[in-house]
Amino acid sequence: MKNLAKKLCVFVLVCTLINANCLTSANGFSIGEEREVGEMLVFAVRSSFPLFNDPDIYQYINGLGQQVLKVAGPQYFDFRFSIINDKEFNAFSAFSGMIFFYAGLIEAMNSENELVAVMAHEIGHTVKRHLASSIEKGKVVGIGTLALALASLAMGGGVATQALLSGSMAANQSLGLHFSRLNENEADLLAYDWMKIMGRNPVAMEKMLETMRRITRYRSNKVPQYLLTHPEPEARLDYVDSLLIKDKEELSKFTKGDDFSFLRFKYRIMSLSHDASAFRSFLAEKIADPHSSQLNVMMAKYGLSQLDREESNFDSSLKLIEEVINAYPDKKILLDDKGVIEFAAGKTQNALKTLTKAYQENPGDLYAAFSLARVQLNLNNLTEAEKLLKIVVSEMPEYAQVYYELGNVKANQKKDGNSTYYLGKSYFYSGKTKLAKQMFKMAAEKKDTDVIFKNDALENIKTIDRVAKKL
Repeated sequence: MKNLAKKLCVFVLVCTLINANCLTSANGFSIGEEREVGEMLVFAVRSSFPLFNDPDIYQYINGLGQQVLKVAGPQYFDFRFSIINDKEFNAFSAFSGMIFFYAGLIEAMNSENELVAVMAHEIGHTVKRHLASSIEKGKVVGIGTLALALASLAMGGGVATQALLSGSMAANQSLGLHFSRLNENEADLLAYDWMKIMGRNPVAMEKMLETMRRITRYRSNKVPQYLLTHPEPEARLDYVDSLLIKDKEELSKFTKGDDFSFLRFKYRIMSLSHDASAFRSFLAEKIADPHSSQLNVMMAKYGLSQLDREESNFDSSLKLIEEVINAYPDKKILLDDKGVIEFAAGKTQNALKTLTKAYQENPGDLYAAFSLARVQLNLNNLTEAEKLLKIVVSEMPEYAQVYYELGNVKANQKKDGNSTYYLGKSYFYSGKTKLAKQMFKMAAEKKDTDVIFKNDALENIKTIDRVAKKL
């Protein structure tokens, strides 16, 4: 309940911003104002939600997002795709291109195309500005109603959350934070067309909706939050089926995609979020199932390797990852996984060799770059570590952990001011704004802080103060 109250408080504050600064008229929710609300939401999310943001997870989910956006065309917003560490079956598009997927929804998906179907649907809502339009049309008439509804939207399931949503609905029957059938049809049609252009079989949309229907029936006493904001799955399924029937001959030419990357991503998420015992049983069933494909068996072993690493069973973890590498020697990211296990096991020189090879073979691999940087830092190779970390910063400027490691580099170089600055950046992007402000003030005052860092520290203080005033 403590976390629930915290999240509710944050979103009440965000909604206060919407009420005070954005609803200047019945039809006044502009693109610029939506961007402003998006900035507030960024701060709210960082301080309230446990997110998965390791470089490999970030690159995978945002890479898929960029594939969809490439066919969707130019957009008003810079889209962000994030994974929330929560078992609820949920996903939602918030203001200004912020799209969230819950670990529970990732777990329920069976293929990359199903995940892309959900992603494209959520992008469709943002492209059509369905949430903003609900406000523009005056459907959300009270700040209390909007606060409760947005809080329940963001927080996922649970009895308390359902009570929040029920209360907000009771307060205003015309509440617009759930999508209408027209909204759903528009988003589904966009997703359907985009998937065809991408060469992805939109039959996955049908599979995904069937999963939603099955989950709805299974949880008859607790409707998943996704279905409260995306109602009428049966109607959506009928609509998508009609599109599939129309294009039956065309779709017969689509080939099945490669789900290696998806399954690696899915099992990485599950190893970090799922109950260890239940996850191990799930993977053992996959391996024992005589109908499982080689890919499903080997990726289940990958999942076991990740689980063993989390539980410090390093010998078993390394044995399993070697087996997966032997089965898929062309999947270079498996070298990252091996090097990370070796480093965790204290086999630093082995990790250095493995991760150096991984990074040389794929210089665009941020997971390899970040993991190799940590090994170089451990070996006190500070110049190499800093070089790699700055590459990660250039591609992931909001990744808190990379600034923490840069702070360690500067501390080892006896550059206290710069180390303090980087620690402030780490706090800033972790949502710990009070601590960030303290570190930035200290960095700005220290004589050995680089001028460029002092200036940036002062700008970040201004940003924190500006947001605090609006919240």
